[in-house]
Amino acid sequence: MGETLGESAVADTAARLYDAEKTRSAIGQLSLRYPAMTIEDAYAVQRALVDLKIADGRAVRGHKIGLTSKVMQRAVSISEPDYGVLFDDMFFDDGGVVPVGRFIRPRVEVELAFVLGETLKGPGVTLYDVLRASEYVTPALEILDARVQMSDPATGHLRTIVDTIADNAADAGIVLGGNVVRPLDVDLRWVGALLLRNAAIEESGLAAAVLNHPANGVAWLANRLAPHDVALQAGEIILAGSFTKPVFAEPGDTFVADYGPLGTVSIYFEREGR
Repeated sequence: MGETLGESAVADTAARLYDAEKTRSAIGQLSLRYPAMTIEDAYAVQRALVDLKIADGRAVRGHKIGLTSKVMQRAVSISEPDYGVLFDDMFFDDGGVVPVGRFIRPRVEVELAFVLGETLKGPGVTLYDVLRASEYVTPALEILDARVQMSDPATGHLRTIVDTIADNAADAGIVLGGNVVRPLDVDLRWVGALLLRNAAIEESGLAAAVLNHPANGVAWLANRLAPHDVALQAGEIILAGSFTKPVFAEPGDTFVADYGPLGTVSIYFEREGR
């Protein structure tokens, strides 16, 4: 499907999302405001939002891929992943603290991050191209947030894929940690992790759940961006997609992702009133 929103609607929507992030106040669902909104419309809004952030001095550090598992795709009635942009102010130290009030309604996912040593540009990028181009792979936590209401207060209508894509694929934060590995030294399909919230296991999974191999997500992204003449640049960090369901984070929560031989990565959400 092509774009249906006009330039003014795209610009207005991007500005509203930009303000929502700054004020920590979610806006109404775009899918209700624009019932005919398409996925291409949503990406047009995302690109306008990215431009606003760059104009405000933020630097692109990489990209994220979402909705890579079949169960998540079925949940939002799509047949392909989505993507967003990682900015410099999204990075938190392993074992660090998320300040209270930084996010609206954060959730945490478990992922592998690919750090590129060479540029990847589609079309035609394959899993093997990704493995050759990646300098290393490292465990990661992704923090999601919703600058669009997850549920409409009046109707109970849930967000759709266009709401999430326009909102930079709900991207909000990233934590890198654990042990760095070279992509050909480990069978990445069998990398597993336990996600603990306050020492209780909430989720677990294998990286093979990401499109059968996490490098497939990076290849998909390089090819998906090709029509826009965008390449994945050497030095960029690519979050390949979660292999656990997202878990809500409350003030005072500590999250630890235990990757076994690949170590752990953790983050603490500051308690209110501190």
